[in-house]
Amino acid sequence: MLIAADKFKGSLTAVQVAERVTAGLRRIVPDVEVEAMPVADGGDGTVDAAVAAGFERREVRVAGPLGHEVTAAFALRGDTAVVEMAEASGLQRLPAGVFAPLTASTYGSGELLRAALDAGARTIVFGVGGSATTDGGAGMLSALGARFLDADGEPVTPGGGGLGDLATADLSGLDPRLSSVELVLASDVDNPLTGPKGAPAVYGPQKGASPDDVETLDAALAHFAKVLEGPLGPKAAEHAASPGAGAAGGIGYGALLIGAGFRPGIEVMLDVLGFASALERADLVITGEGSLDEQTLHGKAPAGVAAAARAAGKEVVAVCGRLALAPEALGRAGIRRAYPLTEIEPDVAKCIADAGPILERSAERLARDFLA
Repeated sequence: MLIAADKFKGSLTAVQVAERVTAGLRRIVPDVEVEAMPVADGGDGTVDAAVAAGFERREVRVAGPLGHEVTAAFALRGDTAVVEMAEASGLQRLPAGVFAPLTASTYGSGELLRAALDAGARTIVFGVGGSATTDGGAGMLSALGARFLDADGEPVTPGGGGLGDLATADLSGLDPRLSSVELVLASDVDNPLTGPKGAPAVYGPQKGASPDDVETLDAALAHFAKVLEGPLGPKAAEHAASPGAGAAGGIGYGALLIGAGFRPGIEVMLDVLGFASALERADLVITGEGSLDEQTLHGKAPAGVAAAARAAGKEVVAVCGRLALAPEALGRAGIRRAYPLTEIEPDVAKCIADAGPILERSAERLARDFLA
């Protein structure tokens, strides 16, 4: 039995999901053998998943999205690091109810990457998602040695809004170690940088951006890419149009500019966590996340787990907070059956507040159906 579930956002971490499911299963089948492998798709929770798989947690003080210092973590095993941009630049780093769509910066994410380099990392999995930012990765690049100057030769103000004043981009001071590491951009988002499917238009509103802010940010990021044609030539525009450039407010674009290769986040994490060998030992796989819905089918962790398990001929079931997929859609994703908390407690607010105990009851149902 392998539990490879993501977090229930706002209720349970992926580690807690595995613990609660295990407890429920064992109430029905006390001697069931369970292997837990919490998973993540590159967004918040990615470092925790790596630590649960045996990576060492490293903490460092970096700039948060508004410039205030925060303690952020990355994970390290040997010369492989897992860096999660949300640790430094995520929405959870903003005060409750505060958004800063024009000024939030990814500078701290660059500091996290630098800390991984300092720790000797030769391969860096850069998980991006859950960002508070829409700065195209300009802050991150600045922390790694780039300079972005206005017409007076002064640094532009932090955040995507400030990029509208950009006159010169100087990348000559970028950390030379970047050229000798393998940098993997891990994300479940394949949007380009700008345009109707770009970072500001699609994700800006989630970060507090008004329609005017979205327009400002889209123009600023397009201008950013245009100015970067100076030092980079046609590559600047090519990367802006590439899948993943729009991930996490465009930090994907910044990562592509420094040589990152883009891969779906869950695929990368399954490799890093050693999922294939765990899968060989399993006869049943339990995956899941807070909401199983249409988004799940587009690169989220449960879909990635189910695809890998199906390829290995293993049966997959899922647990979730709410289920918004028809049985046929679940089947096409490789999931035989799902157990939502709302089947036990229809009140969503109660499901969120009491997710742990309700999940244990869902796991008991699952055990009766598939193990007893």
